[in-house]
Amino acid sequence: MFFAAMFAAYFDLRANRAAWPPPGVHTDLLSSGIGTAALAAASLVMILATRAMDRGRWEAARLWTATAILAALTFVGIALAGYARDPFTIATNAYGSIYYTITGFHLLHVLAGIAILSAILIGMRSPALRANHRAGTEAMMYYWHFVFIVWIGIWTVVDVIR
Repeated sequence: MFFAAMFAAYFDLRANRAAWPPPGVHTDLLSSGIGTAALAAASLVMILATRAMDRGRWEAARLWTATAILAALTFVGIALAGYARDPFTIATNAYGSIYYTITGFHLLHVLAGIAILSAILIGMRSPALRANHRAGTEAMMYYWHFVFIVWIGIWTVVDVIR
């Protein structure tokens, strides 16, 4: 619901401004595109991780999960580097406020996902996870898909359509 409200706020602000984004606001489509690919990779490899778990291939599952974490960390690094390069801040104008709110809240979801993935990766050594691994891992996979799909919407609106 929060992301729906953020999209509504973004489009409301956009509809009521003569210039959107304001002059001087430029985002890096190439960097955000690479970040998008990294997040897509994280989502894809979580499918492979859960399939490996289903087959009892724990080493492969750990490798895929670690790969998802690295891909997500790549996304975080690209996002933070983009924030550092942005010629605007959250306090510059309405665009900056909505941009940092929507992308920052998404980034928090990615960080939470990294923490959960890390816990799953550590837990893969536990007999308890091995006995009933599917439910938690599958829930995490759906969470990653949610994070990725929301990002596609944000990226399309903020960087592609503008």
